Amino acid sequence: MRPVGSKYLLEEPLGRGATGTVWRARQRETAGAEAAVPGQPGETVAIKVLKEELAGDADVVMRFLRERSVLLRLTHPNIVRVRDLVVEGDLLALVMDLVEGPDLHRHLRENGPFTPVAAALLTAQIADALGASHADGVVHRDLKPANVLLKQQNGEMHPMLTDFGIARLADSPGLTRTHEFVGTPAYIAPESAEGRPQTSAVDIYGAGILLYELVTGRPPFSGGSALEVLHQHLSAEPRRPSTVPDPLWTVIERCLRKNPDQRPSAENLARGLRVVADGIGVHANSAQIAAAENVGALLAPDPAPAPVPGTPGAPGDADPTQVLPHGAGAYDPNGATSVLPQTGGPAGAADPTAVMPPVPPGQPGGPGAGPEDPHPWQSQLRAARDRNEQTQVQYLDPSEDPLRRRPQRQVARPQQPPQQPQQPQQRRPQPQQRPGPGYGYPQQPPPQQYAPPPEPQRRQQPQPQPQRYAPPPPPPEQQRPVREPRQPRQRGANPMRIPGLGCLKGCLFTLLILFVASWLIWELSPLQDWIGTGKGYWDQLSDWFGSVTGWFEDLGGSDEPSVPSGTN
Repeated sequence: MRPVGSKYLLEEPLGRGATGTVWRARQRETAGAEAAVPGQPGETVAIKVLKEELAGDADVVMRFLRERSVLLRLTHPNIVRVRDLVVEGDLLALVMDLVEGPDLHRHLRENGPFTPVAAALLTAQIADALGASHADGVVHRDLKPANVLLKQQNGEMHPMLTDFGIARLADSPGLTRTHEFVGTPAYIAPESAEGRPQTSAVDIYGAGILLYELVTGRPPFSGGSALEVLHQHLSAEPRRPSTVPDPLWTVIERCLRKNPDQRPSAENLARGLRVVADGIGVHANSAQIAAAENVGALLAPDPAPAPVPGTPGAPGDADPTQVLPHGAGAYDPNGATSVLPQTGGPAGAADPTAVMPPVPPGQPGGPGAGPEDPHPWQSQLRAARDRNEQTQVQYLDPSEDPLRRRPQRQVARPQQPPQQPQQPQQRRPQPQQRPGPGYGYPQQPPPQQYAPPPEPQRRQQPQPQPQRYAPPPPPPEQQRPVREPRQPRQRGANPMRIPGLGCLKGCLFTLLILFVASWLIWELSPLQDWIGTGKGYWDQLSDWFGSVTGWFEDLGGSDEPSVPSGTN
């Protein structure tokens, strides 16, 4: 068991919601005068402990304490009474009457929808509770079946509306930065979804959705996501089920108007629902039926709906931005910046309104310096500004780009021995050691046979090492002309290649040759005669062979001399 304050003990959780957890609790001692119901020790109550993010928000705590009196004085037979409010460290809790019974959402899931008469009478009692709260300036803003408890009383279900003020407490600037609205998407009013000013008409819209769900078992708008459901609330119209009588549908349609100014007040809604329940019952007379059919005349809008605190136009809102009166001073955008007067202090102290600190005398920018001499800090700021300037983009010749130039090996050249400084003995001529003119040398040696000594500054420099890569490129005027890149090969209009197209062409050409050959054989050969006689292949060949042999015999017989008849 967990203590809540000094007067209550939590025993077991009864349910969890979006704003907190409801516990069955027991009262340890009589509450003080600050509680609406003192209670007795050992009495069972229900305590709703708000979530930590709500209890940790200073704005929620302030609203909790400020609206304490409103929540405690809100009493009605169809409203779960708030007994006490507990604020202890990071814990915020509402002590309420314990209602033994399921909520309306669970009852619908287990038993199915209500009859039209039962749904109308049940919603009429909820409308009575809304009328009492709206008269006190309290808007529920989260009316749904889960917030309606069913209390068994004299064999009948008695609806009890709970969670009054929870939506108001949760609607704080620190918590609504990541939420577009406070409430459940399936029961939210269009003006709440759009962020427009909200009044007590949002509860009438929720009552219309609750009535629709009581007779059908489901809310009128549903979808795969909350955004889709909100879009239907803003633009779609509910579909009328075939089981809903005309008078009851008139009430539902009037409550679900997109314009909040066209919805009825809570008192008129309760009155109209009772007239409809009397007119659609099995024992209704003609007068009751006629009154139910004319229920639209009873659903008059509320002339002065209760505004939701915290929305534009509600009492206690922040005043709009004040405009300075005329004559308070014209604004000059080109005027100099005003400097605050000296506030005093020890002698030699820096002026608190000066932008730059003072500079000691004798330094650049200090007292006695010229008007054009910059302050030392100005030079530093200018240097920092120059460093932060954007890099200038200019054209760079590709031949001068060190990243694009590839290293090249130097052409092998014969290495020359390093020049050594001439020794004194090498400078003196030695005529006795040199050969004479017969050996091809002049008789008198040249005055100097070796290279002159290097410059004094060259003697101090080390001998350069042979380069492995090519020297830097010569100036542009000495470079060889760069060959222009080859143009890409132009392709045909249809660059797509069809596999097997060459084989297909060969096959078609072969078929054409066979067709021509067969036509020539048919026309130039005796094939037509053979087919016309009806003989077989071998018979035709034997006849053809006999004809040829007979032709040769006739040809041979014509060469012999003919013998005249009648001679001996």
